[in-house]
Amino acid sequence: MTTTLVLGGVRSGKSRYAEQLLRGHEEVLYVAPGYPADEGDPDWAARVERHRARRPEGWKTLETLDLADAIRAATTPVLVDCLGLWLTRFIDGIGGWDSPKETGIAVAWAVRDLADAWENAPTEIVAVTNEVGLGVVPSTPSGGLFRDELGRLNSELSARSDRVVLVVAGRVLDLSDAPVIDE
Repeated sequence: MTTTLVLGGVRSGKSRYAEQLLRGHEEVLYVAPGYPADEGDPDWAARVERHRARRPEGWKTLETLDLADAIRAATTPVLVDCLGLWLTRFIDGIGGWDSPKETGIAVAWAVRDLADAWENAPTEIVAVTNEVGLGVVPSTPSGGLFRDELGRLNSELSARSDRVVLVVAGRVLDLSDAPVIDE
């Protein structure tokens, strides 16, 4: 099955583009690994609601951190939005922000499981992720940890993807034929 990784910065249009890729399917499993919307963060709640309102009626939402199992069990195309949120919640869940070495090991195992599920997906899959390596160097150790781990996650899935695109300012750049760097 086809796997597509959609990278981009904040508000670049990457989620809208990913949704367009699957718009022709009546049923899609929309996997949301981010924090659920609540009254404590009205901006986040409004953003989640805008995303929901754009989706067709036949799209089912699954809020989970277990992306690998969601992909393995899928019977319809899957849209994962967003891998950066998944990574944040994963690191939060293991209390890993203050121990980069141990966190890196745990993340590597989780990424390996996700990448294996991705590569063997039973149906079409599209994942949205942030490209964070193009901006300011993080001023905190936790910011550096996130940037480095998300960069490794993006590289791993990119190397295993049929299609990779970068969305910049609402423009889509197809990177699928670009060479993959060996590590």
